[in-house]
Amino acid sequence: MEFLHYIKKNNENILQTYHQLHTLAEPSWEEKNTSHYLAGRLKQAGFIVKTFPNHFGIIAEIPGESDQVIALRADMDALVQEVDSVVKPNHSCGHDAHSTMVLYAALSLASSGMKPKHTLRFIFQPAEEKGEGALQMIKDGALQNVSMLFGIHVRPNVEVPFMKASPVIIHGAAGTIKGTIKGLQAHASRPQDGINAIEAAALLIQKLKEIDLITKTPYSIKMTQLQTENAATNVIPETATFSIDARAQTNETMNELKSMTKKIMEQTMEESGAAINWSMEEFVPAASVHQSAIKIVETAIIDELGKENLIPATVSQGGEDFHFYTVDNPDLAATMVGLGCDLSPGLHHPQMKFNLDALQYGANILIRTILLALEE
Repeated sequence: MEFLHYIKKNNENILQTYHQLHTLAEPSWEEKNTSHYLAGRLKQAGFIVKTFPNHFGIIAEIPGESDQVIALRADMDALVQEVDSVVKPNHSCGHDAHSTMVLYAALSLASSGMKPKHTLRFIFQPAEEKGEGALQMIKDGALQNVSMLFGIHVRPNVEVPFMKASPVIIHGAAGTIKGTIKGLQAHASRPQDGINAIEAAALLIQKLKEIDLITKTPYSIKMTQLQTENAATNVIPETATFSIDARAQTNETMNELKSMTKKIMEQTMEESGAAINWSMEEFVPAASVHQSAIKIVETAIIDELGKENLIPATVSQGGEDFHFYTVDNPDLAATMVGLGCDLSPGLHHPQMKFNLDALQYGANILIRTILLALEE
């Protein structure tokens, strides 16, 4: 197949592109150089490319015979984390790999000069790590006329081994609750005159640990950050800020968790006398499972890697904002490929690495997926 031959012929270029994107690593909403590089490659290849004045997302298209659209999505942003004692943007979640594979799937399809049955759209999205980029791309028309949407994500060995792939990643819902506790200052020798923000936080932590939902669905909630504004050690602290990580395997369980958290916040305020202002941020929903999309990717994986290397489904308690694309569009057939690539020690680890040979067969799976979708 000529499209797959393109990938094999350009293997060295694929590796160079990956290393270029890996070096560019930029935080959410700051993907300027990454976007400029990808848009330049797409324009050079003759794509119709749309960029945006208020963010660095990209939409590139190969016009088809109909207005119906089949789309591939990649994320572009990097995490900001400590790497070898230096805090910096770092591609430890594989977004550089995802952009590389989607780019070369697009370049391969364009290289034939094909006039596809349906328009092919390639979405390069900012700010996945913030859980905000997909919503912005939806707002800017990325899903207009889209009937099928596919994505890809590299997976750790414990989920999907090397040279294997899954046609669906069943992510859980995840969100960060951020808030401020407001107590009352007093001299440390007279604690009864104040309201200790740290003690209120401790009460909140204990109540969160006592949450016991009646469900078999995995979930967790825990405080991950706590900081006071107190510069003195002999003053009862008045203000504390906190972050809480909340996760659930289904959206229904996440809604239960949110409801219980609201009750706990109210109880903590009543019992401690402190005021708590809080909100859920960086939220991503759980995956929706679309069998028609899964079947297409399943066939693509078998055609590329063989039936013995198909992993039926990958269940992950991690979050992914890809699933916003289907939350308000339940008729959209969408799924995300889980790509085995010998990834270790794990996603978001500062020293994350994987076997770069996976870039080639990952791109091939995406190409096969698009060609099969065009036949539907």
